[in-house]
Amino acid sequence: MVSQIFFHLAFPVHNLQEAKHFYVEGLGCKPGRISNHSIIFNLMGNQIVAQLVKKKPEPQKGIYPRHFGLIFKNEKDWQALICRAKEKGLKFYQEPKIRFPNTKIEHQTFFLEDPSHNLLEFKNYKFESAIFAEDEFTEVGDTKE
Repeated sequence: MVSQIFFHLAFPVHNLQEAKHFYVEGLGCKPGRISNHSIIFNLMGNQIVAQLVKKKPEPQKGIYPRHFGLIFKNEKDWQALICRAKEKGLKFYQEPKIRFPNTKIEHQTFFLEDPSHNLLEFKNYKFESAIFAEDEFTEVGDTKE
């Protein structure tokens, strides 16, 4: 039996104060250790680390190749994050929508963009099996941008 394991991700930001505001005040993350070059955040039980870079990252042209986020098992929690994001004035890169409707991989998704152009995706699958299984489907993400 594996003990509890947490996800860790480091990502670039150009301004630590803007990042702290977005992730703490906006998303509701708990801040951890803070240095002059990084901030650790607790993103719903997972460790993400904003690492200061000298130049603001360029915005991507679309959601690929790079983004990160969470999968909600409970639709109410997913909806609550949408409400929070709107209340806090966070920038929606893609508004909430349904991908692959009426299939076993149907899911709701939306994307937020942080001040350094990092894209965060938040999903809720209609069928939990679609998170890792349903391998007879070849569709992954948006085919058109």
